[in-house]
Amino acid sequence: MKRLCAVVLSLQAVVTALAIPVAIGVSHADATTAGLVGGGLALAGLVIAGLLRYRWAYVAGSILQILVIATGFVVKPMFFLGVIFGALWCTAIWLGRRVERVQAR
Repeated sequence: MKRLCAVVLSLQAVVTALAIPVAIGVSHADATTAGLVGGGLALAGLVIAGLLRYRWAYVAGSILQILVIATGFVVKPMFFLGVIFGALWCTAIWLGRRVERVQAR
C-alpha cells in the first residue's frame, strides 16, 4: 500500500507543480500566490510520500487530496485533476490493503 500511495502522491506533486504556470497564464492568478500555494502543495505531496511509514501520513495525504481539489476554485481544470488523483488515492489504499490481506494469508 505504501508504494502505491507514494506513487500517487509523487505524480500528483508533478501535476500540481505544472499547474502553477497555468494558474498564472490562464487564470491570471498572482504569480507569488500561485507559486507558494502550488509549490507548497507539491512539496507537501513529496514529503507525505516519504512519511507513509507512519499511519498519520495517510490522513495527511487524504487532507492533501481535498486541498488539491480546492485549488479548482482558482484553476478550473484542477477540479477534474484533483478528483482523478483523489480517486487514485482511494484506489491505492483499497488495493494496497487488499494485497496485504492476501499476502498475510
